[in-house]
This record gives sequence, structure tokens and C-alpha cells, in this order.
Amino acid sequence: MTGHSVLQLPVPALEEWVRERTAHYDAGFVSTDARFGHAHITALGPFAPSPTDADLGTVAAIAAATPPVAVRLARLDQFPSGIIHLVPEPDEALRDLTARLVAAFPAWPPYGGEFGSDVRPHLTVDAASDDVDLASTAARLADVVPVDVVLDRLQLAWWETDRCHVLAEWPLGR
Repeated sequence: MTGHSVLQLPVPALEEWVRERTAHYDAGFVSTDARFGHAHITALGPFAPSPTDADLGTVAAIAAATPPVAVRLARLDQFPSGIIHLVPEPDEALRDLTARLVAAFPAWPPYGGEFGSDVRPHLTVDAASDDVDLASTAARLADVVPVDVVLDRLQLAWWETDRCHVLAEWPLGR
């Protein structure tokens, strides 16, 4: 798999948990970059693999115009693909951030356009299998969620086996 960039909002409260699950599936996606948000909510991905200075300036301006986002992560759900995720509530500010990024970068539709315009903010925590389902994931997460978090930074992260790292980062609302 070749790499790709993602504009993401790291969720430090779930970092250790998601990092461990990532290692369980593919240790190549465990980053040595301490800033890297394994636990994150995607704002826009994939994004430009080699963003220009103008692109980075636009992202910086959008981040500066976006106040930190308070959400509660409590409810688990599963996409038809089997991805088990936490649903951030409320999600309006996250949908708005994605919409502003898409308006600024129409060449980079969320998830390559695979899911159309109904992009649901989420934090991936696991993948369904013979041994993993919503109930088993809820049991594993029992000591971690529910959790209230404030998303206060936007990262441009590179995702690629053995090369995951943060390319740039902006505080929200500054």
C-alpha cells in the first residue's frame, strides 16, 4: 500500500488504546512520532500528498478560524465495511470543518468520494471479525469510554507502513 496524507484531529484520551489495537493488526502503522494521532477523527482524507505552501496556508487559516471542538465519545457503531467506531456527539462542528476543507480543496473529496456527501465523523477503534464485534469492543473499551474530549489541533499526518508521521500541525482557534 502506498502512503497518503490525512488532515486529522488527534484524540489523546484514546491514543494508548488505539495504538495498541493498531499494533495488534499491523505494527507497521505504529508511528515513532510522539505527536502522531493514531486515535483521531478525520477532517479530510486523503489529502494532497505534497501540499504546496499555499495549501498549507489555507489549512492554517481554516484551523485558526475553527474553535476547539468539545465532543463526547460514548456510542459505538459499525459501518457496512466492518469498521467499528466511536461516534462523536455532537458532530455538527466536525461536519462543518470537513465542509470548509472540501470547499477549499475540491480536488480532495473525503475518502476519495467513496461515500458521497454523507461523511460521518468517527474515531475508528476496531474492525469486525469472527472474534470482534460491537459487544466485544464495548467490553474492551469499558474502562476508557465514555469520555469527553476537546479537539484542539489539526494535524497533517502521513500514513504509510513504517513511515507514519506528522507533517504539520496547527492549533484550532488561534
